[in-house]
Amino acid sequence: MAVYGYARVSSLSQSTEIQESLLTEAGCSIIRTEKVSGKSRHGRDELSNLMEFLRDGDTLVVCKLDRLGRSTRDVLNLVHELEAKGASLRILEPAIDTSGPMGKMILTVLGMVGEMELNHLKERQKAGIQAAKAKGVYKGRPAKLDHAKIRELSSSGMNVTEVAKTVGCSRGAVYKALEGREKLPTNST
Repeated sequence: MAVYGYARVSSLSQSTEIQESLLTEAGCSIIRTEKVSGKSRHGRDELSNLMEFLRDGDTLVVCKLDRLGRSTRDVLNLVHELEAKGASLRILEPAIDTSGPMGKMILTVLGMVGEMELNHLKERQKAGIQAAKAKGVYKGRPAKLDHAKIRELSSSGMNVTEVAKTVGCSRGAVYKALEGREKLPTNST
């Protein structure tokens, strides 16, 4: 009977250090971490590895439910998979343990609340972007490439490959910057 920890953050700029510390204090012998969105299980390789590794009597520990997942269905499917293996889930904050029936019921409710919270966040973000666009403040993500420079180099006779090397981008990015114009000749060498 082993205790395994799982820590997750959504972006590369965030740190799992605090979660790792709490999981160590909770007695986790192995802690797996990843930096990936929790909106689905897709691409969460460390969680998949843990799920394959867990055995009868083992416990998977997470600091908070949203670290395990943002989708009620995904969380409940994970709990079901753990139960099928004879393993359980323990959440540190708030303290929930699925080894008993009350823990499963609370987990279901919290999963639904977490998913609802994510949906509200997306709605607020969308409303904020629309309001900013209406004011003329929001223009989208700034362009990473200098399109004027690409057009200038292209007009000076450089081919797509040369322009891409000069600007430091892909040939496809050059074509996109020149969209609507006649395609440039590719490097013939």
